[in-house]
Amino acid sequence: MTKLLIIIVSTVFVNNFVLHRFLGICPFLGVSRRVQTAAGMSGAVLFVMTMASMVTWLIYHFILVRYDLVYLQTVSFILVIASLVQLVELALQKLSPGLYKALGIYLPLITTNCAVLGVSVLNIQKDYSFLHTSIFGFGAALGFGLAMLVFSGLRERIDLCNTPVSFRGTAIGLVTAGLLSLAFMGFTGLVKL
Repeated sequence: MTKLLIIIVSTVFVNNFVLHRFLGICPFLGVSRRVQTAAGMSGAVLFVMTMASMVTWLIYHFILVRYDLVYLQTVSFILVIASLVQLVELALQKLSPGLYKALGIYLPLITTNCAVLGVSVLNIQKDYSFLHTSIFGFGAALGFGLAMLVFSGLRERIDLCNTPVSFRGTAIGLVTAGLLSLAFMGFTGLVKL
């Protein structure tokens, strides 16, 4: 149980995929203008990243290793992720058309989000069990969501401020992301994994 808690704390705070490993920056910067869209993207990534971790672990151990097809790891992982993203896209289109439109092109880009693929590959490299893989994927997605929500909240607040003209828009967003990343560096050393 302690190992599972350490994995979650590590992936959410210490080794955050966005703010520490700098993976998944595209949706982090693109969908973080409003907290509502950031929350929707976080939910989609939570589902895709957690499910992709579990499904890719099963495929790797029960198909790729068993039939000596390990060289197809990346291709098979991307196919799994693309299928899960398509499932999320169809569900959002039917259940929440407003959120579907707000996420726009960034929703299908989850397929090429290196954070999602990175979690699946790291699970294999770390030789995690199925339970540890599931927790690692879930924790990484929680960390992604936390970074997105905090960053979008900061961006909404900054939009209300009198920002100098030369810093408005992307410039202040990148400065804020850098400062947020530095703030998360304060968690370094909290857990050793």
